[in-house]
Amino acid sequence: MYRKPSSQMTIDDFILPFSVKLSAENRWFQLAQIIPWDEIEEEYAFMFPSDRGNVAKPVRMALGSLIIQARCGNTDRETVQQITENPYLQYFIGFSEYQLTKPFTPVAMVKFRKRFNAKRLAKINERIISAEAAQRAIQSEKDKVHDEDHHDDDSRGSDSVDITIPVEIQEVEEDTPEVKPNQGTLILDATCTPADLRYPTDLGLLNL
Repeated sequence: MYRKPSSQMTIDDFILPFSVKLSAENRWFQLAQIIPWDEIEEEYAFMFPSDRGNVAKPVRMALGSLIIQARCGNTDRETVQQITENPYLQYFIGFSEYQLTKPFTPVAMVKFRKRFNAKRLAKINERIISAEAAQRAIQSEKDKVHDEDHHDDDSRGSDSVDITIPVEIQEVEEDTPEVKPNQGTLILDATCTPADLRYPTDLGLLNL
């Protein structure tokens, strides 16, 4: 069973408990704007033809959580924890206000992956990449105009990079002791030990 949301929320609709607004410059907000949630939802709703059973999580929550996990490289449990602590991630998955409780359990991430197979994710990823490329081109033009308007005589330049290794790191590397190779004989069976003893069954005793 699946219930389609009435409309996709905007950044001004998200309510924070400390009376501030989300920043439109945040990367998760900008990414949320270029993902075609409505188009994906049309395909997602067809996966739930029955009107019975528990209501499934919205497509923005399911797909958004998988995108967060893929971009941050976190485990299922860590992804849920990050979403619980970060209001921008909660907005990204479609929440209308910040909440302190976990939106779902880590087990739900397994279900989300089953609903979005590799073929479907590849198709969605192509849409996101195309939208991101278009957004980068627009931002590049804006930055170019901004740099021309605010050009100064800074001799160092904005492209200079300091590649000097910090002194603290050098000292740690120099003080690191040299690793010595392992020595000795490994005995796997603890019940057996080397012993120079002759037993009654030793035929060499006849020569004594």
